[in-house]
Amino acid sequence: MTARGTDADTSPRTTVGGSRALALLLVITGAMGLLAAWVITIDKFKLLEDPNFTPGCSLNPIVSCGNIMKSEQAAVFGFPNPMLGLVCYGIVICVGMSILAGARFSRWYWLTLNAGMLFGVVFCGWLMYQSLYNINSLCLWCCLAWVATIFMFWYVTAHNVSEGMLPAPGWLKAFLDEFAWVPPVLHVGIIGMLILTRWWDFWTS
Repeated sequence: MTARGTDADTSPRTTVGGSRALALLLVITGAMGLLAAWVITIDKFKLLEDPNFTPGCSLNPIVSCGNIMKSEQAAVFGFPNPMLGLVCYGIVICVGMSILAGARFSRWYWLTLNAGMLFGVVFCGWLMYQSLYNINSLCLWCCLAWVATIFMFWYVTAHNVSEGMLPAPGWLKAFLDEFAWVPPVLHVGIIGMLILTRWWDFWTS
């Protein structure tokens, strides 16, 4: 990691920084995910202490965080899923703050960050499927974490493609340079449509 403004900037580029916009996006989405993970973790502990505890986001039979927290899918790795979020979203915030401070990272660092976010997006996608079609409940805090993860993944991917750290055809690079916001908006839109259609009768009744 090399600071901006050093002699390393005049040598062949071996490290890459990020824009202020990307840094702020990572800080904001990381904070969103961290908030969601923190609230869910606290409610999970309360639920363990009192099985009759009702989380504040349990609003109706569909929007019911309690049903999600009591499911097997809520602890895939043997511990509550949001505890993983407490660590991972905290790392994202640190990366964003480092970029704001002028940090530059090697290609392997950016690709590792991208790979971690890819895992996060896939994991969130799996949790979304479980929530909609197996658990049959929705958690608003989980939805916040999904949106945060989707946006950070697509923007970091667009950055890596733009900087040549991920191979991509010229048209794709040009598209992401100009319209990096399109993939995450479409991704979130598709999830929104799935949620809407899954419980259409309930929403419209």
